[in-house]
Amino acid sequence: MPELPEVETTVRGLRPVLERQRITLVQTRRGDLRRPFPDDLGQRLTGATVTGLSRRAKYGLIETDRGDTMIFHLGMSGRWRVDPSELLPHDHLILETATQRLALNDPRRFGSVDLLPTESLADFPAFKALGPEPLGPELTVPYLHAKLAGRIASIKLMLLDQRLVAGLGNIYVCEALFAAGISPKRAAGTVSRAKLARLVPAIREVLLAAIDAGGSSLRDYARPDGELGYFSKQFAVYGREGEPCSCGGTVERYAEGGRSTFWCPKCQK
Repeated sequence: MPELPEVETTVRGLRPVLERQRITLVQTRRGDLRRPFPDDLGQRLTGATVTGLSRRAKYGLIETDRGDTMIFHLGMSGRWRVDPSELLPHDHLILETATQRLALNDPRRFGSVDLLPTESLADFPAFKALGPEPLGPELTVPYLHAKLAGRIASIKLMLLDQRLVAGLGNIYVCEALFAAGISPKRAAGTVSRAKLARLVPAIREVLLAAIDAGGSSLRDYARPDGELGYFSKQFAVYGREGEPCSCGGTVERYAEGGRSTFWCPKCQK
C-alpha cells in the first residue's frame, strides 16, 4: 500500500504538471473505486484552474480556483500516470489540460476520489480524527509522551494509529523503530522520554529519506513519471527476515494486527 512518502512523491510529481493549469476534460471510465465517484465531479472540475497540490496523511489534495478540492487516496495499488501513450483497462479517471493527460490507475480499486469545498476540508470524515503530521512541528516528545502514557498496546501498533500520528504506515514504522533502537513489542506507555527523543527525529529522517528516494516500490507503486522509487534498497529491517543486522544480530519477523513486523531483537530494546 502506498504510504506517506509515496503519496508525497506523487503530489510532488503532479505539481509541475497540474499547478496553474486549467482542466479541460474530466472523464470517469467506471462508476466507482472503493466508493462511487462524486456525481458532479466533471461539472465542478471542468474549466477549473488548479491552484495548489498538497498532502494530508496518506491523501493527496488538488485545490482549484472554484473553491473546491479533489481528495484522492491511492488505496492498495493506485498511481497516477502522466501522458500515457494509451489508456489501460484500470485507468479509471482521466484529467486533461491543454497540454497533458493524466490517468488515475487502480487495478484493485481500493482507492477513492472525493470533491469538497476547500473551506470544509476539516469536516471530511477521514480528516476529523487525524493526529499531527509526522513531518510537522506538532509531533514532539512531550506530545507523544502524554498520548502514550499508560497505554499497554505495543509502540508499533500505537504508531500505526492515525489518531496519534497521521500518515505513518507499516514499512516506515518498522524502519523508524529500528533507527531509534526501540523494540516494536514494547508497551507504548513504557517507552521512556529518552527513547522518544530518539524516535521523533528517527521518524522524520526515515520519511524524508524515503521521499528523497522517490518512495518504496513494492508491488504496484510507481511515481507519476513511471519511475520506481528505490528506498526499498535502503531498508534496514523491513522485508529482511533472516538476514544479518548491522549490529551483528539477525532480523526477525512476527505478525501483529494483521501486519508483519520486522525487527532486530539484539539492538532494539
